[in-house]
Amino acid sequence: MAPKGVLFLCTHNSARSQMAEGLLRHRFPGRFEAYSAGTDPTTLDPCAVRVMAEIGIDISGQRAKSLVEVLDLPIETVVTVCDRAQETCPFFPGAKETLHVSFPDPGAVEGEGRLEAFRRARDEIADWVERTFGR
Repeated sequence: MAPKGVLFLCTHNSARSQMAEGLLRHRFPGRFEAYSAGTDPTTLDPCAVRVMAEIGIDISGQRAKSLVEVLDLPIETVVTVCDRAQETCPFFPGAKETLHVSFPDPGAVEGEGRLEAFRRARDEIADWVERTFGR
């Protein structure tokens, strides 16, 4: 059986959706094909790369992508990980299932607590991915 395509969608595709993509790919290889995109993509946040590396997952080769780049992929499940993405993209062609979970934006944190905000987001996303896709 072919892996189930899962798209993680957020506004900038810079952190939360990127971490979710890396976590799902790492945790369930062969069972799911993970993708991510943004409604208004920017660049992959170095803090996301750093905190994922701390748990042995390399997302440094990933890049921010627009929805247009993933429209033709075999996506069965779309997961919006921020409220703005859910409002902007309430429908994805071909998806059988749409889920929404709003994780706090670690990129909005400035200064000393920034890296810790990324770690908290990573851990919340990892827990959610395990509970949702590990069934």
